[in-house]
Amino acid sequence: MLFSSITFLYWFLPCTLLLYFLVPKCLKNTVLLLASLLFYAWGEPKYVVLMVLTILCGYGAGLLIEKFRGKLGAKLALWGSAAVFLGALGYFKYADFFITNVNAATGLSIPLLQLALPIGISFYTFQILSYTVDVYRGNVGAQKNPITLAAYVALFPQLIAGPIVRYSDVAEQLGSRTHSISKAALGIRRFLLGLSKKIFIANILGELCAEFQGTQDSSVLFCWMYALAYSLQIYFDFSGYSDMAIGLGKILGFDFMENFNYPYISRSVTEFWRRWHMSLGSWFRDYVYIPLGGNRVSKGRWFFNILVVWLLTGFWHGAAWNFIIWGLYFAVFLVAEKLFLLQYLQKTKVLSHLYVLLLAVISFVIFGAPDMGSAWTTLRGMAGLGGLPLYSAEALYQLQSFGLIFVLACIGATPLPKMAVTHLRQKAEPVFVVLEPLVLAVLLLAVTAYLVNGSFNPFLYFRF
Repeated sequence: MLFSSITFLYWFLPCTLLLYFLVPKCLKNTVLLLASLLFYAWGEPKYVVLMVLTILCGYGAGLLIEKFRGKLGAKLALWGSAAVFLGALGYFKYADFFITNVNAATGLSIPLLQLALPIGISFYTFQILSYTVDVYRGNVGAQKNPITLAAYVALFPQLIAGPIVRYSDVAEQLGSRTHSISKAALGIRRFLLGLSKKIFIANILGELCAEFQGTQDSSVLFCWMYALAYSLQIYFDFSGYSDMAIGLGKILGFDFMENFNYPYISRSVTEFWRRWHMSLGSWFRDYVYIPLGGNRVSKGRWFFNILVVWLLTGFWHGAAWNFIIWGLYFAVFLVAEKLFLLQYLQKTKVLSHLYVLLLAVISFVIFGAPDMGSAWTTLRGMAGLGGLPLYSAEALYQLQSFGLIFVLACIGATPLPKMAVTHLRQKAEPVFVVLEPLVLAVLLLAVTAYLVNGSFNPFLYFRF
């Protein structure tokens, strides 16, 4: 079930919220759990079993770790549960990738498993894994109530595509959280703005990307338009989903961490990755990079740690070589910045911004391609090395058709709209009190009309 669907907006969400606020406090987590399992089962009923087994394994592991704390049993419970979580992720997400590469390397013909990827498995696997690790580290106590732990893992607002919420961040909120009209109002506003970003920017840019992928009349201009459109589409698609998840969390009394902070205004790749998919970056920092030694090791080992983290970051996104290369691509520039590049980038604002934007656009061509061959073709076209004309009639037509949305997306990817709204709010607070609900109502009506028309795309990050 998609957030950007009539079913979710006008059936599932209202019914869930009505029941949630009607039941007493002691039953709210139960309602959330049942609603979340229904939400997940709507598209993939058979994989609910996998999620439930994962939760039960994590629940049992947490109790064992706490019972045998400081003893071998705790370590065995941790590593055993991690093997189960990562084994399930590896089986469903990466088995065919390894089989394909073994066949290519050895000439064998091992049949592919052709398993469907359970939606959101990368996200909830990392959540339950962080729970058991934190219990082992003594950062949190083991959750004794299986419904509470299950509600945490299956929580529908952020189940499918994050942000990756750690148990330690919401442990107190799972037991007792504040509900208020003001907090719900903030949540509704955040949700509707995220939904609007998804529908009115990401989806429209997605139409241009689809036109490029189906064209027989490409050009250097069209290759650049596609690269820019996809870079903006994936930002508004994923940040829009994160906005909706955070907004829904606030309505339900939760405070989830931010996941994006205007990454395209960054002046270095290091800064870019402090602003993009922040929950994933902090997860790898705390559960992989620091345990490997972080930067408190020799310089060679430090760079090796960075390489490992970004190899895993790329592979986490998908079982294909272009994701691995995408991760290593960023690792190279991160190491270069730490060695010498950062000191030069700090001396110039314009060139440093252009440097980050160029690297980001190139990276997302690699990221969004079905394979490296397709990515290389597009990159050669962008460089004018593919024998393509500088422009074509179709490229000029598409530029005219999508020019306005490009401008709006570029502005929307900066803090300028937020700054303008904050300024206007300070200057005319009484007007905003009346105007804001009207604007949000108009956005909801416009989104509904768009969805009734049937013109929408699934979230890009569902495939990861």
